[in-house]
Amino acid sequence: MRILHRRTVSQSIRPIDKTNVIGTAKLLVRNRALAIKEDSEMELKFRRNEAYQSLREEITPERIYMDRRRVLSAAGFLGAGTILGALPACSEEPQKSPLVGNGKPATAAAVPAVHPAPGAALTAKKTAYAVSDATTIEQGFNEYCNFYEFGTNKGDPARYAGRMTVSPWAVTVEGETDAPGKYALTDLIDYSKLEERVYRHRCVERWSMVIPWVGVPLHSVLTKLKPKATAKFVQFETYLNPKEMPGATRRSLDWPYVEGLRMDEAKHDLTLLAVGAYGKALQKQNGAPLRTVIPWKYGFKATKSIVKIRFLTDMPPTAWNKANAHEYGFYSNVNPNVKHPRWAQDVEQVIGGKGGFNETRKTEIFNGYEKQVASLYAGMDLKANY
Repeated sequence: MRILHRRTVSQSIRPIDKTNVIGTAKLLVRNRALAIKEDSEMELKFRRNEAYQSLREEITPERIYMDRRRVLSAAGFLGAGTILGALPACSEEPQKSPLVGNGKPATAAAVPAVHPAPGAALTAKKTAYAVSDATTIEQGFNEYCNFYEFGTNKGDPARYAGRMTVSPWAVTVEGETDAPGKYALTDLIDYSKLEERVYRHRCVERWSMVIPWVGVPLHSVLTKLKPKATAKFVQFETYLNPKEMPGATRRSLDWPYVEGLRMDEAKHDLTLLAVGAYGKALQKQNGAPLRTVIPWKYGFKATKSIVKIRFLTDMPPTAWNKANAHEYGFYSNVNPNVKHPRWAQDVEQVIGGKGGFNETRKTEIFNGYEKQVASLYAGMDLKANY
């Protein structure tokens, strides 16, 4: 009979190294102080008038939000379909080695490691897709972000996204398709045919930007992926790795982040699969290396850092609709006539050419793209199908 050695209690307990504890505590305090300093600096960059502060006051601090979740959890109210009314909307295990479209493991030669790194210069054809509004300064676009996997504060994505791995990159395609498998980014995107499109971007939090995106029409990629006639919807899923994304360690949403479109919305010529902005490859905090852009919908309908595309017969669940269906519908078209419980939707604060909240403008139906997309929703009650 084998006699197993059993550690005694005295053997299991080791003396506490007070020096290490104090050192760790000092490090945590110093890091927290640096984070607070960075937040203050971020505030100053965007504080251009009093309207900015009034807008910030409408956003519930994360500390209060998390306390509310703990109370609801203790009372037994949190579960599937939880109402996350305190946070605004505006994203699996870590990725394994990428595969090519035939589903076999890819070699280094099969998956080009040459898709542009974040910030690399891109060559894109100028198009007629433009607006008369001033373009938001690039710094504002890069530093005032929503990407909850990195945190709920606007400065968190820029601060923490550098940890995220974006190369190599693979996108899994599954569901109602004749071409399932995993694809390298360069299999999906023809970098010799990139377009620049200047679109309005409207967040449900009542602010907006004007962004010069770089990418390809989504329909050109969907054609390669051969969806079946039975595919009525397409769902997109965001990369998730809690080791690289500190915000994903918190239950602020039901991870991973998923969004979806009707097939006719996905195939519409305005819908863009973006790989860059401002003439450069996307920065990580803005959804590198691949994201959707649907300019007539609220910003949270876009999926950042896409790793999965699913073709489905039925309407798929989406992140914010699962969190609070009362406030966030599947369609989420920009509509000044549909009220939101916490933000007026008939006006918006514009982050304009000077980087601050420069002026207030009236919000237009479909974010100003009514002529192009209204026919998609002919006969629909836009208040009921919000």
